[in-house]
Amino acid sequence: MGPGAGCGLDWLLVSDAAVPTPLTMVEIQRAVGLELDRISVVIDSLGERFAAAGHELFLVGGPVRDAMLGRLQNDLDFTTSALPDETERLLKGWADAIWDMGRAFGTIGCRKGEWQVEITTFRADTYDPDSRKPEVDFGDNLAGDLGRRDFTVNAMAVSVPGRTFEDPYGGVVDLAHRVMRTPGRPQDSFSDDPLRMMRAARFAAQLGFEVAPEVVEAMTEMAGRIEIISAERVRDELVKLICAPFPRRGLTLLVETGLAELVLPELPALALERDEHHRHKDVYEHTLTVLEQTIEQEDRLGGPDFVARFAALMHDVGKPRTRKFVDDGTVTFHHHDVVGAKITRKRMKALRFSNDEIDAVSKLVELHLRFHGYGSGEWTDSAVRRYVRDAGDELERLHILTRADCTTRNARKAARLRRTYDELEARIAKLSEEEELASIRPDLDGTQIMEILGIGPGREVGAAYKFLLELRMDEGPQSHEAAEAALRTWWADLNAAP
Repeated sequence: MGPGAGCGLDWLLVSDAAVPTPLTMVEIQRAVGLELDRISVVIDSLGERFAAAGHELFLVGGPVRDAMLGRLQNDLDFTTSALPDETERLLKGWADAIWDMGRAFGTIGCRKGEWQVEITTFRADTYDPDSRKPEVDFGDNLAGDLGRRDFTVNAMAVSVPGRTFEDPYGGVVDLAHRVMRTPGRPQDSFSDDPLRMMRAARFAAQLGFEVAPEVVEAMTEMAGRIEIISAERVRDELVKLICAPFPRRGLTLLVETGLAELVLPELPALALERDEHHRHKDVYEHTLTVLEQTIEQEDRLGGPDFVARFAALMHDVGKPRTRKFVDDGTVTFHHHDVVGAKITRKRMKALRFSNDEIDAVSKLVELHLRFHGYGSGEWTDSAVRRYVRDAGDELERLHILTRADCTTRNARKAARLRRTYDELEARIAKLSEEEELASIRPDLDGTQIMEILGIGPGREVGAAYKFLLELRMDEGPQSHEAAEAALRTWWADLNAAP
């Protein structure tokens, strides 16, 4: 996922205060019926095909859960008594396309119209304690397959084409009460696959569910097991959590269970600090508020945006390392923006993020304080141009982060900061319209520089280009004649120097 990408999710964005209330069984039954009718064109014909061959087929896991929540899905997961070779045979002549990359795990995938389908043979896996990769064993019944799944709300199934509901672990009750539990002992589940602890936090963030006390206890007890999981898998779960509607819920759970100490230690470290600008709250709470206020502005970006959210989460991570106590009792965090950008870059590299994502988030962290030098509008046009140039492609995200970083309870101060930033954005818009700020370049290019000065490629051309760029920043667009005159004067002075 590059920095220009959103989170790639269809979740409804609402604040934690708007977490949905518990569902009634009538609401659940109605939602399931409507969703099964919608996908009947796939599930009925496919179920009949497997039944005619003497095999059981069940819609299972996330699609069943989401059907109960009234969430529409075009990705459908099934489990079956058929072995992979038989599944592939049954799909031929029905599916538009078939793939078998998951054959070793019992999974055959296909596409039918707009539907993406995965069908997996009943599983009864065993796990090596030192690895999350299972020894794949095929099972012979649905109950055993459901029992190896992560949470009860994902351990429900519907037979097709008969549409008989199967719920051996009470998932529908947990879903109605919006609580995450495991089918068996959570310690056993997390020992088998420690990534499930991250998934618990992710589902809390995505669905707004509570996590059962015994699950939280097991997560706390077994947090260290997460260290056997690859950085890439941890990263993927973290991205999904941060891009969810209720990221505070998931992040708080990671911090409270100790998992954050192992996957994103910069976050719990913030709880130890006090912010000199917001003494009524610690930096950890301030950070979560900035994240939420970033989310509130994401319509400017077209929807959920990981880069903007992660920059909000990391913008103050330099404070623990730069904290200084002053004799008058105040606390300072000088240069925490620069230090924080370095810390952010290091953490994102450890989590195997792409270079583009690392560059984008780190730039935002480094620039998040720049606006505070604006005062009440003292910046010259030159300073505004530099602000735009330095932000580059991240300017819109920087606008959002800067506004979100205001969490003061002083209404008058907050209003003043908003007005001032409104003014800065208006100045940027005006200059952009006049000067095309987003693509600021010198008024002469490298070829013209060489022709005017009579020189070939080399460091002198680069120095001349930099001089003209600074001139452009300071004085705005120049005519060709004015730029050439300035370049000749600069070159003469340079060569006249002793």
